[in-house]
Amino acid sequence: MTKKFDKSERVDLSDEQVHWDLGSSQSYGEYLKLGRLLEAQKPLTREHDEMMFIIIHQVSELWMRLFLHELAGVLDCVRRDNVGPSFKMLERISRVQTQLTAAWDVLSTMTPADYSAFRNSLGRSSGFQSVQYRLLEFTIGNKNADTIAVHRRESEAYAALKRALEAPSLYDEILALLSRRGYGIPEDYLARDFSQPYRASKQVAGAWLAVYHNTEEDWDLYELAERLIDMDHKFQLWRFAHLKTVERIIGYKRGTGGTSGVAYLAKALELKFFPELWQIRTSM
Repeated sequence: MTKKFDKSERVDLSDEQVHWDLGSSQSYGEYLKLGRLLEAQKPLTREHDEMMFIIIHQVSELWMRLFLHELAGVLDCVRRDNVGPSFKMLERISRVQTQLTAAWDVLSTMTPADYSAFRNSLGRSSGFQSVQYRLLEFTIGNKNADTIAVHRRESEAYAALKRALEAPSLYDEILALLSRRGYGIPEDYLARDFSQPYRASKQVAGAWLAVYHNTEEDWDLYELAERLIDMDHKFQLWRFAHLKTVERIIGYKRGTGGTSGVAYLAKALELKFFPELWQIRTSM
């Protein structure tokens, strides 16, 4: 039997001081630029799932923007040797990473047939070309000069990536902090070509092991190390979820950007931003 609607079940707003007339104040939609934001979803086909595909990737880019914003704050704290305030930022990054990984769960509701119906409309566009993703990797510590070539036609993006490639990464800055605190970091790790991939060092591993054995005096460095491990761990979960979602939807087809698809994504699973922090766990 259909329940009859009762006006008394409505929320009573009579005693609320709602600003029905905003006057000269900006509105919620104006503040958030929602008109522009919600106009940015422009499917190229009439296929139902293309809208979801676009939204998932746009939302992920927004989360990456926040990730980069928080990383900039962490870098500032490390450079000033004031690590404490960075822990809140690193905790927020951890929550952002959870959201990024969850996005693949939504995308995985798309079947191979759903994706095939509009995949050709993507042309050569691919997540491989995400400027923000590459900035994240460079900023945290995974440098690969070859990857910026695909951005040459976008001068601003290319310049930003080149700056990030050549600048000390978060890990480089943290090693400099360890050195300032008296832990033995090799000089050639403190003044190196930062555009080159990082190579794990026994001396750096020894310095981190000393931090773990000196937690009372340098608790902030110990806590920082654990936050870095959390970031690295969740980055791996994100990459793995990406790989399995791609495998589920397109199998072992090549990616739209020209990579080998699943095989290419599998290579990234072995990458670690902070290798010595993983190595020393066996020594403790």
